[in-house]
Amino acid sequence: MSTPLMQLESVSRSFGNNLALNRVDLDVYPGEVHCLLGDNGAGKSTLIKIMSGVLTPTLGTVRFNGEPVTFRSPRDAQGYGIGTVHQDVGTIPLISVSRNFFLGNEPTKGWGPFRRLDHASANRIALEQIRAMGIRRVNDADQLVGTMSGGERQALAISRAIYFGARLLILDEPTAALGVKESKIVIDLISKARDEGIALVFITHNATHALQVGDRFTVLIQGRTAANFLRGEKTREEVLNLMAGGEEFEAAGHGD
Repeated sequence: MSTPLMQLESVSRSFGNNLALNRVDLDVYPGEVHCLLGDNGAGKSTLIKIMSGVLTPTLGTVRFNGEPVTFRSPRDAQGYGIGTVHQDVGTIPLISVSRNFFLGNEPTKGWGPFRRLDHASANRIALEQIRAMGIRRVNDADQLVGTMSGGERQALAISRAIYFGARLLILDEPTAALGVKESKIVIDLISKARDEGIALVFITHNATHALQVGDRFTVLIQGRTAANFLRGEKTREEVLNLMAGGEEFEAAGHGD
């Protein structure tokens, strides 16, 4: 087994008297999809905010490539190669595919005061990267992002993160607002990214989607780890029972 790219060791996070996370452990490996499962309020959002530099742990250690790290901001985390794609993707509907792809990082040509946007290169690279993710319907990089489907926008966001050096990609409920066909596009995108050696954290409350693509699984209930397991170790029914098992989890003495 290779070294985890990111490790969370006994990570806790408090907000006043509210303990949102309580001694959570998580290992994320290159070329694997780690599915983070749990119902609303389970602590998933708090955990990914810690992984992406939005929050710091109250207690516990975050390691990257085996070394302890402290992310003071999302920019800190991005500097380590951590990319986050949120459910709403964060694209701007009224500008083009290529402008969204390079937003804030546009390629330029020329020198000094004559430097200007290299529109042709931006269009070419954006289309190449989206097509590498398996999206064929988008043929014009000047197309407005608002005309793209939900799955295609996810492809744009994922390909953009990988192009700009993401080594660990956090996907926050990417299939939540999508239909069956669009969800399949996103599941295929996740598989492609894994095949490129990217480490992925797939946050979802959809056990079916998780089991289609996951290699490693963590179930959170009430801010604690209810289970860690590998692909094939639990059936879909067992996973659903775990995710719905808040009362049993509390009765077992984990709810305080």
